[in-house]
Amino acid sequence: VQLVESGGGSVQSGGSLRISCRASGITLNRYCMAWFRQIPGKEREGVAAIVDSGDTKYADSVEDRFIISTNDAKNTIYLQMNRLKPEDTAMYYCAADGVPLRDIQWKPGVRWTSIFSYWGQGVQVTVSS
Repeated sequence: VQLVESGGGSVQSGGSLRISCRASGITLNRYCMAWFRQIPGKEREGVAAIVDSGDTKYADSVEDRFIISTNDAKNTIYLQMNRLKPEDTAMYYCAADGVPLRDIQWKPGVRWTSIFSYWGQGVQVTVSS
């Protein structure tokens, strides 16, 4: 299984960026797919998750600004990030697991690397003020 992120970069505050995650070795519609982010020295936090039904779950900090979506034909998930803020600066990771969406609570103190089975290598997003 491989998850490969792309599309990161630098953008000014208020701008937009879309990052992608192409999966191989798994079929997206059989997994819960999610985006996480992490700043050095801080815990990895959940950003958004999506399942085959199209149901999604967003962290409060990105609700109404970020959109998670999938393209099953390309076996790829996306994170459209709008109205970006400097505090969105982080390494962004995509992940996959069979965990039910209803069991996901975006709250501090959760060791997501022990819950999600598959991870990408990460892509840097930097938002300047």
